[in-house]
Amino acid sequence: MAAVCDTESVDGPYYLEKVSIPGESEDGFEYEEISVEEESVAEEEDLEFTAEVLHNRTTVSEIVPDLIPSSSQDLLNPIPEVVDDFIRNFLMKMGMTQTLNCFQTEWFEMLQKGKINKEGFPDVPDIYIHNQLLDNGLKNVQRERDSYKQAASQAAETIVKLQKERDFHRLHHKRVVQEKDRLTEKMRKLKKHYESYGPALKQLNEKFQTALRQKMLVTIEKDKVSSQVQKQEGDVGNTHSSTGTRRAPIKNEFHRGHGPEQGTKVSANEVGTCDPAKEPTKSTTTKHLKDSEFPASTRINPFLPQIKALSAQSDKTSSFSLLRSTKAHTMSVSSLALHPRKMLVASASDDHLWRLWGMPEGEMIMTGEGHTDWLSSCNFHPSGQFLATTSGDTTVKIWDFAKSCCVLTLEGHTHANWGCSFHSCGDFVASCSMDNTGKVWDLNSGRCRYTLRGHMDSVNSICFVPFSNILLTCSADKTISLWDARTGLCAQTFYGHRYSCNSATINAMGDTIASCDSYGIVKLWDVRSILDMATVDTGPHPSNQVAFSPNGHVLAVASNNHDVKLVEVASLNVSSLLGHNDAVQSVVFDHKGEHLFSAGHDGDIFIWS
Repeated sequence: MAAVCDTESVDGPYYLEKVSIPGESEDGFEYEEISVEEESVAEEEDLEFTAEVLHNRTTVSEIVPDLIPSSSQDLLNPIPEVVDDFIRNFLMKMGMTQTLNCFQTEWFEMLQKGKINKEGFPDVPDIYIHNQLLDNGLKNVQRERDSYKQAASQAAETIVKLQKERDFHRLHHKRVVQEKDRLTEKMRKLKKHYESYGPALKQLNEKFQTALRQKMLVTIEKDKVSSQVQKQEGDVGNTHSSTGTRRAPIKNEFHRGHGPEQGTKVSANEVGTCDPAKEPTKSTTTKHLKDSEFPASTRINPFLPQIKALSAQSDKTSSFSLLRSTKAHTMSVSSLALHPRKMLVASASDDHLWRLWGMPEGEMIMTGEGHTDWLSSCNFHPSGQFLATTSGDTTVKIWDFAKSCCVLTLEGHTHANWGCSFHSCGDFVASCSMDNTGKVWDLNSGRCRYTLRGHMDSVNSICFVPFSNILLTCSADKTISLWDARTGLCAQTFYGHRYSCNSATINAMGDTIASCDSYGIVKLWDVRSILDMATVDTGPHPSNQVAFSPNGHVLAVASNNHDVKLVEVASLNVSSLLGHNDAVQSVVFDHKGEHLFSAGHDGDIFIWS
């Protein structure tokens, strides 16, 4: 019996098999014994030595490098595995559980009997372990391939969806372009149609301007004739002036209702209420039976001699100092007004109240309540017997001091009111509002005579030019305008402010306008030449109100930086009066310019002497 090394080419690594050949063979083939001294394997040689010999032979014959994968040569960390573990892993991997149970039963039985020497079995070559690792890697790659296929399929679906959306938006874009072209063509036709009306509009505008000038000339002639008639009647013996004749019906009209008894607190019992249905949107053509007539425009200011006498007074702003302060309201004071003849000051506040104070002592005389929202301004009647107040509740109320009650409520504005002013004759009161309009109210008939339309934003202040029929307004649209109260038409507009105009006033001579805006810029305007005379920067804090001194030499500015600014009109020097703890809302001089009153968010009235 001889040991023969038989090698066979299979789909995998080479293996060694031990075959026993009997001496007498039935096939009649005669086997020749080959003696190989260096490669003979004795019966006592173990399996490890045999594997080593096989490895050497395959290396010499140069057959193994062609069959063994090249990746096996890259094993840097061999992972040895014993034979029994390899067999178990192989059977478990193949799912041969019955064979595995038989193998383990027989293996452990022989192992216990000592028939198997584990030390005599070498470890399974690394190539098998490597094959298993490659097999696992192949499965992982296949799983990744499947996931990539799925991702590619989803990407293809997404591409198809995006292409459909692209086509939809492309079609929609084409429709929009077509619509745009259609609208452009319509706009071109409309512009051409509009341009065809240009000459007609120009002609109508010229006719309107001509008619307006003729109407102004007729009004002026009428005023001249009326003044001449009144002068002739005075020569005949008629001693009643036109102003006095008109004031009597006002007083009688105000005294129609039955107010409460006189006291220090005024109730909200309104005697008369304006009917909004009677309000015209333009100049009134139908005359009411109780409508008042505007006085002639040729009247002369009777206080001019006193104003000229005050011109000699010192205009040095440094001469003012704080005399005293009075806690007037629990909330912000929005406006102050001076009585026409007495040292009385009225204050309007955010606490819905107005109060009357005796100055310079600061003694409270009367309190009025009736508005349902904050008060924005107050103004005395020329006779001093009535007070007008405006409020955020969109109404204008007229209060009678003798009756201690509200005798007239004027309704017509659609937004909060900012200011009011009495005509020097006392028959009319003007108001301005956040609804971009101003209104002229007739106190005898209790209706709106004219609505001033022209400003593009809130009208923040309004006042009558002294002893004239001209109204001065300023607006958040950065403009200042002069209006004819008899027609409700704008006569002149001043441009120059770059920010919202908060307040505008005119001096007693009627030739200089002062205005301030929300950036603290104060401007002086010449009424006769319609020019900007001077500009003073008191900012950057907003300026809330401006007021001329009686002689017109000093201008007081209520500033948001807690100061009262005093501007000398001649030299434009600016000084500050310090004392308020919050923004200053209103300033007013007394009749002789000896005292200055200021109030603001702190609720106090400061008296400067």
